[in-house]
Amino acid sequence: MNKQEDKPVNGDRADRKAGFAGLRSRLRLLYHSQSPVAQRFQAAVLIVDLAIIAFFIATPLLRENEAFLWIDYSIAALLLADLVARALASTDILRWLRQMPIIIDIFILATLLAPTWLVNLGFLRILRLWTLTRTSTFWRPLKKRRLGLYQEPIQAVINLLVFLFVVTGFVYTSFANRGDEPSIAGYVDALYFTVATVTTTGFGDITLPGTSGKLASIVIMIIGISLFVRLAQAIFRPAKVHFPCPQCGLQKHDPDAVHCKACGHILNIPDSGGH
Repeated sequence: MNKQEDKPVNGDRADRKAGFAGLRSRLRLLYHSQSPVAQRFQAAVLIVDLAIIAFFIATPLLRENEAFLWIDYSIAALLLADLVARALASTDILRWLRQMPIIIDIFILATLLAPTWLVNLGFLRILRLWTLTRTSTFWRPLKKRRLGLYQEPIQAVINLLVFLFVVTGFVYTSFANRGDEPSIAGYVDALYFTVATVTTTGFGDITLPGTSGKLASIVIMIIGISLFVRLAQAIFRPAKVHFPCPQCGLQKHDPDAVHCKACGHILNIPDSGGH
């Protein structure tokens, strides 16, 4: 009897393992393959991600809305489902968990699950835009529309936008309504101060109070100038394609290059259509 009972149990375990392996295989195909079904799935995920980012940007203006917490927890559920699915789709979950974009996404999930406890760190949610641009899902549609050559300028613009909104959230959280006559009374004031400081326009009508405010302004200006220089370089520097030279390993070349400029090896760079 015991042997007969063990057979169905072992069979059920084998079925569950096979089902779990099949689920991981399907998720891997959906997230990483180029099939029409996978492309539609990836496009849907990208649209949801962009909608979530729009919510993060508008959060300071929506926080007083009665439906805010419902939206917040709904987005937390979506982000949790996406993280679990991506973890199952990875070949090495522990290695996947150690990646910086994933660590940031987990932190963002924590701010969504505890919005009242981590309210002062909620402005870091906009980093989701930065983590999104570290995935192939974001760039694949652009490359198909021959925008892959502009990946560096687009990434530079996104980095600058993420920095602006992170700093704006920090300024609003840390310095709004401080003092008897606060310079920063709302989110728009914080955004105005950030843009004026980053561009070194410095109108002076809005300033951060105290020594900590001056130090924060110095850091914002230094990092902001660096990002602007990076953006200018990405825009005005000739476009390059990522194609490692098989001879010397040089990573980037001109789109129409025939020979590697470092070693002279003959290249066979695919065109934007993949031929």
